[in-house]
Amino acid sequence: MNINKVLLILIIVNVAFSIKGFSDRFFFDKYKFQIGAINRGDKIRMLTSAFLHVDYMHLILNMYVLYIFAPIIIVKLGVIKFLILYIGSLFAGNLLTLTYHKSELYYSAVGASGAVAGIIYGAILLNPEMRLMLFPLPIPIPGYIFGLGYLLYSIYGMKKQIGNIGHSAHLGGAIGGYALMLMVNPTIFLTSTTTVLLLGVPIVLLLLFGNKLKSL
Repeated sequence: MNINKVLLILIIVNVAFSIKGFSDRFFFDKYKFQIGAINRGDKIRMLTSAFLHVDYMHLILNMYVLYIFAPIIIVKLGVIKFLILYIGSLFAGNLLTLTYHKSELYYSAVGASGAVAGIIYGAILLNPEMRLMLFPLPIPIPGYIFGLGYLLYSIYGMKKQIGNIGHSAHLGGAIGGYALMLMVNPTIFLTSTTTVLLLGVPIVLLLLFGNKLKSL
């Protein structure tokens, strides 16, 4: 596959920024997502934290998934709309994280997972019948089933705080990718109506009742 130049630059920036953070703790702490620092006005962390990663495995996984799914959007919609989805999903993921963990001043996070989740959802809306392998299932599953399962698991993960994973960023990014894809390519309403509705229901319910999630 011939990689798009913009996608390549985006991956290189993620790699370079992350490697700098691996070896420079001051740099890492200065640009990571942290509720207290952001509340004090350090808003740049809403952007920079998405280019840092915890370790090489975290970085490689995010960049590999981006490399797989981004071309689906770039080929069909072009680079500009891809960047709108990527950057918009990045901020959507961090915004939901900021809102959900607003009282946890020392809560911190890093990673491109929110942006990547938005790209995955955009790709699924463009091609709902794509087949995805999901460990440990031995058979590929349709993209729309994966998308629904991912949403529900992320909501559950937020509630239960499962693992050292930013479930709120994943969920916010997925919602951002879903909403932005409908905005930049509204024909999706006609070409993927069932998938739009299937993924839209839990998103609408979360937006309506998400403020009660922590108290459940």
